[in-house]
Parts: sequence; C-alpha cells; structure tokens
Amino acid sequence: MLAKRMQRLGTETAFEVLARAKALEADGRDIVHLEIGEPDFDTPRNIIDKAIEALNSGYTHYGPAAGLPQVREVFAEHIAHDRGIDVGPDNVVIVPGGKPIIYFPLTALVDPGDEVIYPNPGFPIYESVINFLEAKAVPLKLSEDKDFSFDIEDLKAVASDKTRMLIINSPQNPTGGMLSSEDLDAIAELAVKHDFWVLSDEIYSKIIYEGSHDSITTRPGMLERTIMLEGHSKTYAMTGWRLGYGVMPAELAAAVAKLQTNCTSCTAAFTQLAGAEALTGPQDAAEAMVAEFKVRRDLLVDGLNAIEGITCKRPRGAFYVFPNIRALGLTSKQVESRLLDEFGVAALAGTSFGAYGEGYLRFSYANSQENIKKALDRFANFAAGARSGS
Repeated sequence: MLAKRMQRLGTETAFEVLARAKALEADGRDIVHLEIGEPDFDTPRNIIDKAIEALNSGYTHYGPAAGLPQVREVFAEHIAHDRGIDVGPDNVVIVPGGKPIIYFPLTALVDPGDEVIYPNPGFPIYESVINFLEAKAVPLKLSEDKDFSFDIEDLKAVASDKTRMLIINSPQNPTGGMLSSEDLDAIAELAVKHDFWVLSDEIYSKIIYEGSHDSITTRPGMLERTIMLEGHSKTYAMTGWRLGYGVMPAELAAAVAKLQTNCTSCTAAFTQLAGAEALTGPQDAAEAMVAEFKVRRDLLVDGLNAIEGITCKRPRGAFYVFPNIRALGLTSKQVESRLLDEFGVAALAGTSFGAYGEGYLRFSYANSQENIKKALDRFANFAAGARSGS
C-alpha cells in the first residue's frame, strides 16, 4: 500500500501519451508526434565535445551539491549580463533538469495550508507539487482573449497576505503566451505589497520570435523575493543531459542545495561543464533552431486557422500552439484520444494543463515541416468528420 501522500501527486500527461503513441507504432501504425516538448535537433557539437573532454579529464566524480564553483560562476555571469541584474555564484544552484527548481524551492518555502497561485492552463508539475506539499493551489486563469496572459484584476482578486508564492512562466507552456512588461510591473507591485515569493519559470527565455524576454527580477524589490528557473534542455536541445539551474537569494540557495544533498547529491560534473560551454561557446546552432521553429510555428498556425471550426493564436515564444477546438463539439480528452487512435496524430488535451484548458489542444511543433503538414491534413480530416457527427 502506497503512502497517502502519493494520492496528491500528479503527473505529466505528455509522457503517457508518448507511451501510447509508441505502442501504436510498435504495432505498425504511422504516428506523427506533436505531443512531447522536446526539440528534435541534436545537441550542438561543441557542447558534446566539451562533455567528452570533461570525461577524459576525470570529471566523473561527486561534486558540491550546489554545483561546481567554476560552472556556477559562468552561469551567474551569464544571468547577470543577460538579465542586467546583480547576482553571483552564491545565488546559483545547478540541478539535474528544471523540475528540481520547482520542487526544492516550494519544499523549502511553503508550509501546509499556504496559498500558492499558479497559471492555469500551465505546466502540470506546478499544481502537482503544490498539492503534494499540502499547500492550497490557487489557479490563475490564462485567457485566450489576452493572448494567454492573465487579467491583472484576476490576480489582485486572489493575491493576499495569505499568498506565499506566485508561479509565472513566460514564454509559457502550453500556450506560447508571454507576459508583458506592464504585467510584470503589476505583479512586482503585488508581490512587494503582500510580501510573497515569485517562482519565475524562464526556461524558454531564448525561444522568442517577436519582441524580447523580460524578467521580473529587474523590478525594484524583486531580486530578493524571486526564484528564477533556467536551464539548457530547450535552448540547446539538451533534454537528456538533465541540466537546469535556479537563481535565487543566497540563503535560499543554501537551503535548496541542502535538499539536493538529500535527494540527488549533485548534478553530473561533465554535464555541468558542457552546460558552461553552451553559454560561452558559439550560439549559431541555437539561433538556427529558433529560426526553424518560427517557420514551423507559422506553418502550423496558418494550417490550423484554415481548418473550419478551429482558431489558433500565434504564440510569440516557446514551441507550442494551443488551438481552440470547441466548435468540434467534443471534449479536449475525446479529441486527444480519437486523433491518436483513429488518425495517428499525438497531441495533448488542454485539460492536461489544468481545468481551464478545456476546449483546447496542445501541439508541439518540435517536429519537421513535413510531419507538421501530414498532421494538419489528418487533423483537417478528423475535424470535418467531427463537425458532421462522425
């Protein structure tokens, strides 16, 4: 019998749908994968070569829980220059992937009953960890009519002195929406007024097509109350390397490192050195990947909007679209299941990202233009049948 706390722990549906899709492929089905949030590009060669060099140089042992000092220095310098903020290596904790910078700071800061506001639809691990810690999960609706930002008045209505933390994500998974500078100004004012923390998930900060990234850490009073989540998985196609990091006040960084000691000990040393190379070496491969993602975004958005009954906003960042499918007369989960089982297109129901995702699907365009065109043809056929009741 599992511990009762396991009943409060959610999951990430993308991996469940991926498993179903792989099972269908094993039976000979042709499946177009638009479900998983993973770049379909290889890690740039210079990063791989640095990892091999590190392995050959003996970086195969334990390291400090917070990360190798020389790599924390590189990460801190990168963030200081990129965001224009005053941070150093004592503010950086390097972890295996991005999720620990959700789990560890929440664990360090949030007690049972504390209120944590999070975006909905949003990355499902936010709500999962909040519930696991027996805090009160307070959803903040992202609205299609605001390009999947949220109404500041809605935030003001739920933020209070009971709020312990607000989670924001820009560019955002699953919608590709971005918070405006005005949004960040208003959030900062509320955070200072009610004295709550902000977990700012900036993992897609370099995958932006229009405009530029803006971080809440640049607002007055926010550097001392913000945890910035960053990493290499998306920008440098390093999902399997498991490399992420958090930037936060030094006292909290020490507590997060202590949690890492208890959970994972440390992040692989050779992976960290490869991550330093990613930030300091040539950026042409990462820039070319973003340029290709933009082409795919436009192909997918234009194709979706050409399908009768489907509307889709053009996201400014990340590599997801979140089309409105309400006109099909089916639930998001029904569309997800039928699209995969009958038409061979793997996508995710909007409700995989929270209750406010009903009526939407998430497609990842981390796949080739050829496969995106194939998926659009299949989805158009499905949509025509759904509208006719078949």
